[in-house]
Amino acid sequence: MPLSPAFDVAALREQFPLLCAQPALVYLDNAATTHKPRAVLDAERRFYETSNANVHRSVHRLAHAATDAFENARSTIARFLNAHDAREIVFTRGTTEAINLVAQSWGRSQLHAGDEIILTMLEHHANIVPWQMLAAERGLTLRVVELQPDGSLDLAQFRQLMGSRTRLLAVTALSNAIGTRPPLREMIDTAHRHGARVLVDAAQAMAHDIIDVQDLDADFLVFSGHKVFGPTGIGALWARGDLLAGMPPWQGGGEMIERVSFSGTTYQAPPYRFEAGTPPMAQAVGLAAALDWLGALDRPALAAYEDMLRATLEHGLAALPGVRVVGTAPGKGPLVSAAFEQAHPFDVAQFLDARDIAVRVGTHCAQPLMETLQLPGTLRISLCAYNTVTEVEALLSALADTLEWLQ
Repeated sequence: MPLSPAFDVAALREQFPLLCAQPALVYLDNAATTHKPRAVLDAERRFYETSNANVHRSVHRLAHAATDAFENARSTIARFLNAHDAREIVFTRGTTEAINLVAQSWGRSQLHAGDEIILTMLEHHANIVPWQMLAAERGLTLRVVELQPDGSLDLAQFRQLMGSRTRLLAVTALSNAIGTRPPLREMIDTAHRHGARVLVDAAQAMAHDIIDVQDLDADFLVFSGHKVFGPTGIGALWARGDLLAGMPPWQGGGEMIERVSFSGTTYQAPPYRFEAGTPPMAQAVGLAAALDWLGALDRPALAAYEDMLRATLEHGLAALPGVRVVGTAPGKGPLVSAAFEQAHPFDVAQFLDARDIAVRVGTHCAQPLMETLQLPGTLRISLCAYNTVTEVEALLSALADTLEWLQ
C-alpha cells in the first residue's frame, strides 16, 4: 500500500530524540505509552529553567509566570477538546485518577442503592474497578454490554440493558486490547434518552481521533498525557460545567479550599475544588505542548496513514500460518492483537525483543475481555504517527522467523 503523500513520517520521526538515538528500535507498544517529541521535552525544560515556582499562591513575578503557564495549559486542553470553558478541565494524574474522581465525587453524591451502571466488555480495568468499588459501597448494579464475534459491541443487547434505573454509561472510545471503536454518539444519545450520564474513556483515542466534546455530547471525558505524546503523571478530566459545580471535593488539602477553620471549611469553585495540593505544573505545560504539536499535524492525513499501517499489518498477519487477529470490527483503531495456535504470545514477544522489536503481551488490563475470548492473552501491536511501513514489514519478517523456530 502506498504511503500517504500528505503525511511525511520521515520528517516527523526526526522530532523524536529517543527514536533518533535508537534507530534500530522498532517501537510498537504505543498503546502503553508514546514517545515524546522535542517540543514536549523543550516545553518542560523551559518551564523549569524560566518559570519554576508554585502556582496560585505567591505574589512574586516567578509565581505569576508559573501560574500563567499552568493556566494557559488548561486553556490549551480546553481548545483541543473544543470545551465551552477552560474551567471544565480538571488536571489529574491520568485517566485512572480521573475516573476515580468521577466515581468518588459525582458517583457517591448522585448514585443510590438499586441504581445501575452500564459498562462494556471492552473496558480497561481503570474503567471497571472504580465502579465495582462504588457498587459494593452503595448497592449499585453493574450491567455489561457483550461483544459480537468480530469484537464490536452488541448494540441490541445494549439497548435492552438501558432502563429506568440506568444512571451511567462508562465506555471506552477505543479498546486498548483489540482496537474496537464503539459507536459513541449513538450510545451517548441512547443513554441520554434514558436520563443517564455518560463517561468516555478517551485514553487510547486521544492520539488518533479528533475529539470534540461539544459534538460528542458526553458528560465526562478522561485521558492521560503519556498516551498522547505528553509527559507521564498528568492527565485530565473534562466535565460539563453544571455537573462539576454540583460535585463535592474528593481529596482535601491546600489549593482546593476557600477558607479553613476548625469550625468548618469552604471550598473553591471548579476546577480548583478538585486539584488538592501542588499540581503537576511542568507536566501540564508539557501536555499542552503535546496537544499543540499533535493539533498542528494534518489529522485526516494522519488517520488515513495509521489506518494504512494497520491494514498492511493485518494483511501480513493473515499470510502467516497459525496466526489469528483477535478483533476484526469495522473502523478499528491502529491496534492489532494476535493469538497463535502453536506458540505462547509471551515466547513470541521475547523473540521479537531480541530483534529490537517492542510489542506488548498479556491481558492488557482487560482480563474480563480475555476471559470472554477464552485467551490467556494476546500479542498487541499498537501503531502511531511515527511508525513506518518498513517497521511493519520488519515485524512480519521477525514473526515469520520466530514462528518457524518455535514450531
